[in-house]
Amino acid sequence: MTNFSELHPIQGRILREFLYHPERRFSELNLDGVPSDQFSFHLKRLTELTLVRKNDKGYELTAAGKEFANRFDSETKNLILEKQAKLGALICCVRGEECLMQQRLKQPYYGYHGFITGKIKWGESVYETAEREFSEETGLSAKLTFLGVEHKIDYAKTGELLEDKYFFIFRGDDPKGALQEKFHAGRNLWIKMDEVAKMPDLHGDVPAILDVVREGRLRMWEQKFEVERY
Repeated sequence: MTNFSELHPIQGRILREFLYHPERRFSELNLDGVPSDQFSFHLKRLTELTLVRKNDKGYELTAAGKEFANRFDSETKNLILEKQAKLGALICCVRGEECLMQQRLKQPYYGYHGFITGKIKWGESVYETAEREFSEETGLSAKLTFLGVEHKIDYAKTGELLEDKYFFIFRGDDPKGALQEKFHAGRNLWIKMDEVAKMPDLHGDVPAILDVVREGRLRMWEQKFEVERY
């Protein structure tokens, strides 16, 4: 996927023009009167990046170009990509009175304790993400049940917004296999649910997630936290 940092401002303006016009001729795209050879260079670069292609009437966005250009903030003329909340799956696996916790050993939140999480990949369902992440990070399989959605927003003590995430919450039951106690990004451990609150460096949303897992009913909630470190 092309990064916005790779684009010249002229290339960004070309893409923005296509947001409101399915097809444009060369002359219709060069709104700033850039010298033809310079403008041709930037238009050619967009075709090389497979964001724009030539057709019988001029030029148009490819499917990848439409997805990329649609990230621009449509409320301003500045070429700014809108920042959006991240999407992930979270799995709380239960074994009797215990639940499977994970200590994060990568940045950000290095050293924090929470549940197994993972980003939802492009084209992947939330169930597929949960199954993949749980297997990759623990070496186990389990029966997964969807329990709800959490919107979690983390702030620094200065008020700076650090993280904005939506987690699709799953409960795991009947785990099978040999637990992978440590992997490159963390370590896993079984702990009694009544002891979880005493763990150091605990993510602030863990108690609410445990409540949802114990109740077993669908919920959607939003929480804002002030974190000690990031």
